[in-house]
Amino acid sequence: MSKQNQEEQLESILDINATNIWTVGENEIAELWEEELKDEGFPPFEEKLLNIIRLAYEVVHFDNGDERENAKYTRGDWTTFPRSDLKKGIVAIRKRNISRLTDLSYENVKHITAATLLELISRNFGGGWDSIPLAIKDIIESAFEVTTTTLPASRLHMAGGTKDKKLADGFEVLEVEKGTWIEAIFVKKKDPVTKLRMLVEGQYDEDGNRVRPDDEDDDDEREERDDEDEEVDEDVQPSEDDETFYSSYAPEADVKDVEEDAEGLSVLE
Repeated sequence: MSKQNQEEQLESILDINATNIWTVGENEIAELWEEELKDEGFPPFEEKLLNIIRLAYEVVHFDNGDERENAKYTRGDWTTFPRSDLKKGIVAIRKRNISRLTDLSYENVKHITAATLLELISRNFGGGWDSIPLAIKDIIESAFEVTTTTLPASRLHMAGGTKDKKLADGFEVLEVEKGTWIEAIFVKKKDPVTKLRMLVEGQYDEDGNRVRPDDEDDDDEREERDDEDEEVDEDVQPSEDDETFYSSYAPEADVKDVEEDAEGLSVLE
């Protein structure tokens, strides 16, 4: 499977992933699917691919032998393609609409524009930023820089003021009227974060095998234990005052002299 940049055209349906699925059109998905369907090794991948498609699309299976279902999914805004196993029916997909703030998720919020976000906020009953639930705010702020200010209209629109400075800095603005004042909500898409990995140069043994730090620590501990064992002088014997001297011996049984008891019987025969 080739690795493609999400802005490049996919070579195979097998190239879709949780990131680029948001930029792939439904017709392209259907064409790539049907092309890959010709490969006998494709069926095991179908369920995994459908789960990825579900991130950005509504996905349903229907029986094309049912006249009503066939009419519903083969017309309008649905796109269809077959499964390798016809018993599983035909697949119909439709792009998930983001029409409300509650439609936002940590994944899809990365793929909308600042203008689209402000439009969604404007539909939130005109309540402004503070009216948005905290969970939705967290989703928005995972992909956008957001700042707000509430000022009289004259001050907000003053030349060279806050609004002009924010617009010059790449923000887009939504103005929410609050009496004679205006709440300005400024949003700007965050730059993608590149994850850096620090690689530690490893050490190698005589055979060219990499020695992990854990292995080195284990070797050091082993050497320390060996050194401690060697420090014990084997010529030094424990003294009688040393409790360990007796601990290595089992206690001797008390031996009684052979005596006759009061009845004239010997204790030991």
